[in-house]
Amino acid sequence: MTDPKLAAPDRITVSIDPDLEDIIPTFLANRQKDLQTLRTAIAEKDFETIRMLGHRMRGDGGGYGFNAISAIGEVMELAAGRHDEPAIQRQIAELEDFLARVHIVYRA
Repeated sequence: MTDPKLAAPDRITVSIDPDLEDIIPTFLANRQKDLQTLRTAIAEKDFETIRMLGHRMRGDGGGYGFNAISAIGEVMELAAGRHDEPAIQRQIAELEDFLARVHIVYRA
């Protein structure tokens, strides 16, 4: 999920435990799939799906070393409970931006 065309200041560097190196690509690919699910859910006003995805991201993100994903998930989960479409749209954009700019460094 690292775009070599991004200049270093545009990257979001995340330091990850090397023990997770084999599963991080799948984790990030699944968040990309979540983006499409979230876009469909917001278009259909399916706030329960948004709430569940937000809840899962909140719980899983930090465990993989992605505190930003946990924070996005938390705000999304709460916004879904309020049916706050603008807040959900902002979090979808935040997640998309994060995934586009994240640069993984596996610390020794």
